[in-house]
Amino acid sequence: MSNLNTIELKAFIPAKNFELSKQFYIDFGFVKASDEEDVAYFHAGNCSFLLQNFYTPALAENLMMHLLVEDIHGWYQQVIDAELSSKYGVKVTAIVEQPWRMLDFVVTDPSGILWRIGQNI
Repeated sequence: MSNLNTIELKAFIPAKNFELSKQFYIDFGFVKASDEEDVAYFHAGNCSFLLQNFYTPALAENLMMHLLVEDIHGWYQQVIDAELSSKYGVKVTAIVEQPWRMLDFVVTDPSGILWRIGQNI
C-alpha cells in the first residue's frame, strides 16, 4: 500500500513591500522562522506560509487565506493591540457570527491579501 501521508501545505503569499509585510506578519502574531533572500517563512502553531518578495496586483487582490483558530477573541485582541489598522492602513472588521456556525473577522495585509480568521462554534 502506498504512503500518502502529508507533512505540510504552505501557500506563497506575495508582498508589494517585502520589509513592511514581514513586520506586519510579526505584529499580526506570526513567528518569522527564516528569512532567506526573497522568501520568509512564517508560522503560528502548525499553520505556516511563505512570504515572497514578489507582487502581482491581480494575484494579491484575489487571494484569500483562512486561518482556523481555537480562540477568535485572543487573535482579535492581538490584531487590535498591534494597531494593524492604523499602523499599516489595512482593513480590520469586527467579529461576526456567520450562518455556517463560525465566528470570524477579516484583516487585509499591506499588499491587499484578505485573511479570514475563524473559530468554529
